[in-house]
Amino acid sequence: MTQLLVSVRSAREAEAALRGGAGLIDVKEPAHGSLGRASDEVIADVVRVVAGRRPISAALGELSDAMNVSGRGTPPAQYVKWGLSGCSNSWQRMLHEAIERVAERQPSCRAVAVAYADWRRADAPKPEEVCSFAVEYTAGAFLIDTWQKDGSTLLDWLSLQEIEHLQERCRTVGLPVAVAGSLGPAEIRTVLPLHPDWIAVRGAVCQERQRSAAVDEEKVLQLATLIESASCR
Repeated sequence: MTQLLVSVRSAREAEAALRGGAGLIDVKEPAHGSLGRASDEVIADVVRVVAGRRPISAALGELSDAMNVSGRGTPPAQYVKWGLSGCSNSWQRMLHEAIERVAERQPSCRAVAVAYADWRRADAPKPEEVCSFAVEYTAGAFLIDTWQKDGSTLLDWLSLQEIEHLQERCRTVGLPVAVAGSLGPAEIRTVLPLHPDWIAVRGAVCQERQRSAAVDEEKVLQLATLIESASCR
């Protein structure tokens, strides 16, 4: 059944997301980009507050930047992920090395392969290429997102048929799929028939639909209810 993934930037927001019915808590810092990494202190606070009630994922920034930062360990999360902007060349080697480091440092943590739907303007690999990598190396999950948060949504960059094709490829090896990219209620209703494992949101559950605002428990509840009711049909 499809679950709601909510991205939070603090322990307080994590509590609101949990009360609203989020199925997975994702830690990120929106001010640092689409997959901006939160501070180690924030990640630790969220892990403490969630206390095993839900799985946790953590955004670790863009891989091209993360590879140049030493001394930062793998967060105590079930999933970690990097964006691939600026990585149109040599990204397979970089991502493979990053995944191997995660496996060595924290075997229980799985790396997520992230494809940007707006890959051209992100100078990132094509979603089809990232999907092939995820399937071949059996990543922890496959996420389709947008790199630039400018009001456009995932469906402005990929058709429903393209998303379904990527998802079906992942399902051949049992790879979980998350869809994201400024999704609101209308977009969520459109992608729900595909039954992705997670629908990931940030702005749609924030006050005034601003990614930089606080997560609103009631908005989380509304989307969680929407997804649950559609999944039970």
